[in-house]
Amino acid sequence: MDMIRKDARKRPDAATLTTMTQALKDFMGERVSTAQAVREQHANTLTWVENQAPDIVVFAESTEEVSQVVKLCAEHDVPVIPFGTGTSFEGHTNAPYGGVSIDTSRMNAVLAVHAEDLDCVVQPGVTRKALNEYLRDMGLFFPIDPGADASLGGMVGTRASGTNAVRYGTMKDNVLALTVVMPNGDIVKTSRRARKTSAGYDLTRLMVGSEGTLGIVTEITLTLHGIPEAISGGICPFPSIAAACEAVIITIQSGIPVARIELIDEMQVRAINLYSKTTLEERPQLFLEFHGSEDGVKEQAARFGEIAEEFGGGPFAWTTQAEERTRLWQARHDAYWSAMALRPGAKGISTDVCVPISRLAECVEATQNDIAEAGLLAPIVGHVGDGNFHVLPLVDMENEEEVAKAKRFVERLVERALAMEGTCTGEHGVGQMKMKYLESEHGAEALAVMRAIKHALDPQNIMNPGKIVSW
Repeated sequence: MDMIRKDARKRPDAATLTTMTQALKDFMGERVSTAQAVREQHANTLTWVENQAPDIVVFAESTEEVSQVVKLCAEHDVPVIPFGTGTSFEGHTNAPYGGVSIDTSRMNAVLAVHAEDLDCVVQPGVTRKALNEYLRDMGLFFPIDPGADASLGGMVGTRASGTNAVRYGTMKDNVLALTVVMPNGDIVKTSRRARKTSAGYDLTRLMVGSEGTLGIVTEITLTLHGIPEAISGGICPFPSIAAACEAVIITIQSGIPVARIELIDEMQVRAINLYSKTTLEERPQLFLEFHGSEDGVKEQAARFGEIAEEFGGGPFAWTTQAEERTRLWQARHDAYWSAMALRPGAKGISTDVCVPISRLAECVEATQNDIAEAGLLAPIVGHVGDGNFHVLPLVDMENEEEVAKAKRFVERLVERALAMEGTCTGEHGVGQMKMKYLESEHGAEALAVMRAIKHALDPQNIMNPGKIVSW
């Protein structure tokens, strides 16, 4: 597809791949696959981005194995692409120059939990749901929730956030240290378990969000939180997107410690009703959740209800019953699949932007107008407590005119966000599809610094080439 940027390297030739495959099988045995179906499963599968499969897939089980595979790849100048669960949207797992996909799903151990320090050490294949199941009996949880049951390694790679970010921050705020296999196969620990340090460059933050272009994460030290004493949550309808967004702004500015505050537009409400068998009013809705003491969460919910009423919203139906809250949030987490069901056979272009919260209502309303003018079917959901929202145009890929309209729509969405001093992606990451926007967002000088870092750490350009910055 023409939106995918090309880079300055060639695919490995047949002789190199034959040598590599044999060397990897000698080392890892049956945990090496060249089957087409397996290779395609390890490239982009969820969105309209072209599937560009790797040549070889290996299933690693330790840091040392990853190191040996990377050393082999460096020796033969073969690209390396890390793979977790494949839930990313922007072509992060694609292999435009072939190479070896290192699947870390079998590196799924919780290595240590330091309950007294509120941290843990995990391998990258652990998923966020699995970690929280492991922690539940200790009264602890990990708060970053991107919706999909993503691997924690992938969440580090894309600097994920999600529904809880308004209170608990993003992955950059919740990663204390990493073990990373560098492009030459060296194993580096970026930091220690101390909650703060002034010792040297912040290699941890450099790796968080680097999408596998600088190294492969094989261990992660995460901060944890105590499970709240009480949780209240509910849903509140509004007469318009603008009214809902204004209520969000006042809620945040009032200092109400909301844990989650999610927006869904009318089209997404319809999709959720059809998919999850709910009976929500087909109006813009806010999903909310508050964490704290029994009295605290009741007070916070009541205060939000008053704010909503000021903007014509309500009634705010909330509960502290875990079963009801779980059902509500499951419907929200199924938003992607419910939206896809609106148009069977279509491909989804899941894209996101983030703007300063004061510009949120303006940006979302302008986006809705753009959707209507283009004649697209494109539900909107948003982690609106921090100004981030997602749009999912559903496109018939056989209709060239419709594909062109969708491309222009995404371009205008990003241009609008940048004009409002926002970003081209709040949490999906850059991958292949958002590369072309980075110079507009950061400037040529900043992009040159990023490229210099890539050249310095990965001079062969073998680490997930063709992502974030061009060579």
